Amino acid sequence: MELNKILFLDIETVSITSDFGKLNLEFQELWKKKSKYWLKDEDSSSVEDIYIEKAGIYAEFAKIVCISVGYINNANELRLKSFYDHDEKVILNQFVDVLDNYFNNPMSNSLCGHNIKEFDIPFICRRLIINGMKIPNILNVMGKKPWETKHLLDTLEMWKFGDYKNYTSLNLLANVLGIKSPKDDIDGSQVGKVYWEENDLERIKIYCEKDVKTVANVYLRILGMPLLNDEEE
Repeated sequence: MELNKILFLDIETVSITSDFGKLNLEFQELWKKKSKYWLKDEDSSSVEDIYIEKAGIYAEFAKIVCISVGYINNANELRLKSFYDHDEKVILNQFVDVLDNYFNNPMSNSLCGHNIKEFDIPFICRRLIINGMKIPNILNVMGKKPWETKHLLDTLEMWKFGDYKNYTSLNLLANVLGIKSPKDDIDGSQVGKVYWEENDLERIKIYCEKDVKTVANVYLRILGMPLLNDEEE
């Protein structure tokens, strides 16, 4: 696989409302049922607390606020592009345009990210359906066999080497491999606060782009290839 045929990506997501009380009554009941798994008698957490903490990772209760992508050019530089907006449909339209025009053939293109098979790709596909949009060919893995999804390069899966018992965060993996960590400002658990309380999409975009660069370097490092040049900074 030529490096410029791989699109590295990361997404940032937040709950669809700033707090539980702003959900309509039907969705409040649905979230109460969803959150029963985490609520224990001895736990002081409330339904409202769990919503703030966890709703952002479920496509039924969350939305995408940023998608950052990048590809490696012939100079071994990462060319980055981010789509971020309060209107999720704007983000998805812009992202889909890039896929349709440049990265939509799973036979010749690949998508790469950390845990994208379990999170990013399913989340994007679900939100596309919720927004009434068509799923691009390279994303549509519904019902596909494992050998039909080889174009999805997951650095978490690569690092596991067949071990399904362990989850390794991107931050940990970057540090283990001697790569600069992207978590020098915020981490994923703080994105909702930065969005709903600070209204700082630019800060979220910068964080998302750092994740994409880290994923690209992790991919290169695992394959024993030179890390990215830093001219794009």
